[in-house]
Formats: sequence, structure tokens, C-alpha cells
Amino acid sequence: MDETQNDPAETAPRVVSASRVIAAAPGVIFEHIADPALQTAWDGNDNLAEAASGQRVRGVGDVFAMTLTTGAVRENHVVDFDEGLRIAWLPAPEGEQPPGHLWRWDLEPLGEGRTRVIHTYDWTDLHDPVREERARRTTEASLRASVDRLAALLEQDD
Repeated sequence: MDETQNDPAETAPRVVSASRVIAAAPGVIFEHIADPALQTAWDGNDNLAEAASGQRVRGVGDVFAMTLTTGAVRENHVVDFDEGLRIAWLPAPEGEQPPGHLWRWDLEPLGEGRTRVIHTYDWTDLHDPVREERARRTTEASLRASVDRLAALLEQDD
């Protein structure tokens, strides 16, 4: 019998997501996601320290840099983009190729200033044991924290 068959670490989901409806228009929400300088205000993983202004994502192929709370810099390679509706990126250590994990945001307009926000972390293409161990710590709860903080930030004027 394969010993990893019953190992919960080996069967951890490699795609996790969280969603909720936010009382804001998709364009308003998207601005807070597509502008890296605004991401630290709602980061539920508490690992983003800062990003230089002027890096607003405009399309596939863009790369934006974030400084983590550890001081490390991550270059985020945008691989999917639909203005106001979807953005996804592959993070990588500065000067390196992305190792294979993806962050994605999907926005579904519901009308009347409401939007379903879906935040996904996908590490199915990650094949580095050290990075896999860290990836397992990203759960639905940590994704939900980001979505909830984003909602609190945008709904505070209501």
C-alpha cells in the first residue's frame, strides 16, 4: 500500500477559493485588486508590506512587484486579464521564473452596485516541496479574510 495514500498533507486541495457578494460595482472593486499599491489594505494573508505606486495592471504580460513583510520581493506575472472582471497572476521570487502557483480574482456583476467576488489560489502546477508546504497553509479561510477585508474597505461608506 502507498504510504502517502492516507497522508492528509498529500491530499490537501491544490485549488482553494472563497467568495462573497460585495455591495460595490465591479469597476470599483477591480481598481483595488489591479492596483498593487492598494493590495496591502485588504491582504488577508498579512504577508504584503508594500508596492510602489504606478504599477496598475493593464493586461496579460504585465509584471508588478510587491515587497513582502519578510522583505523579499515578489514579481507577479499577469497571465489572465479582463478589465473589471478577471485578473490572475503567477508570483515569483525577484528575477526568477514563476514556480507554478496562481492567484486569481473573478468578479461577477449582479446589478444594483453588487458584485460576487471569487478569490482563488491554485497550486496544481507547483512541484517544489518547500513551496508546497507553504502553499498548504493557504486555505479558504485565508482567502475569505482577503475578500472580507476588501468588502469592509469598500462598504465602509454605506
